[in-house]
Amino acid sequence: MKIVRYARRWVAPVCALAFFASPVAAQEFTFKLHHLLGAKAPAHTQMLTPWAKQVEENSGGQVKIEIFPAMSLGGKPPELIQQARDGVVDIVWTVNGYTPGVFPRTEVFELPFVFVNDPRATNLAMQDMFESDLKQEYKGVEVMFLHVHAGQGIHMVDKEVRKPDDFKGLKMRIPTRTGAWVLEALGASPVGMPVPDLPQALSKKVVDGALIPWEIIPPLKIQEQTQYQIEGANKARLGTTSFQVSMNKARWDGLPADIQKAFKDASGGDWWGQVGDIWRAGDEGGIKVATGAGNTHITLTEEETEAFRIATEPVVERWVKEVGEKGIDGAALVAKARELIAKHSK
Repeated sequence: MKIVRYARRWVAPVCALAFFASPVAAQEFTFKLHHLLGAKAPAHTQMLTPWAKQVEENSGGQVKIEIFPAMSLGGKPPELIQQARDGVVDIVWTVNGYTPGVFPRTEVFELPFVFVNDPRATNLAMQDMFESDLKQEYKGVEVMFLHVHAGQGIHMVDKEVRKPDDFKGLKMRIPTRTGAWVLEALGASPVGMPVPDLPQALSKKVVDGALIPWEIIPPLKIQEQTQYQIEGANKARLGTTSFQVSMNKARWDGLPADIQKAFKDASGGDWWGQVGDIWRAGDEGGIKVATGAGNTHITLTEEETEAFRIATEPVVERWVKEVGEKGIDGAALVAKARELIAKHSK
């Protein structure tokens, strides 16, 4: 009997130590990250997955982030931000423009020729302005990071466009209201839809083309639905799209300081800049897929690019006027965004 009692005395502590030392026990915090693109998209493989792994590493194994691509937890892409706010999921990566008017201040970075061609510089400018100018519109979530893509390149099914008048009468897909304004300024009809719906819309000629970056070409096989990829001189684009990776605010507020630090350390300024580099590299890879498939990549001349700048300047004026009606000094935001983008471009 003494042997049994001594065995019990030693086995219990040893089992407890083994339990707390195990990797499973160390992962005390599990998060679900939901997004709209497939698991092979560069946004998933090159941005979200490395970021999640960095958070996990920073936490010393206490955090586990499970990534659910392609809306696999249910719902549609425009519902992602509300899923985060409601706590249906913990974290989302989503397009701000899928909920028009909800993030008006951040839209300044989407405007044509406010964003020109540099996602890294634009991301860093967004970070510079976040606390002072943008944070107030992200109620219900804790922003991990914001970013833009490499810009709205012109993808055409079968028509070459080189000047603003070439857009008249065309139907073009765009995900954001600022992008819709660009198309209206050019005489085209904007068609809003989440990007996963684009291949079918192109193949059935529901739209004549789209404004999206080159990065999305491989995962959606856009090269099979289009003949032309067109951009301005020095990679100039017709604006861009803003995105966010954000966590449910209540979940964030309930985390201990060391876990919050693990997330914030993975989401600092270096990362915001690196995300810009990731999207630029993805863009270069995407256009290679298109030209490799026989598509024509057109770079407009400086004069042709300037014609688009002039044609889309009313979009900036329209935005300044509209946000001004909401009490937002749009002109000041435009000036500040341009100044900071130029600073970080250097």
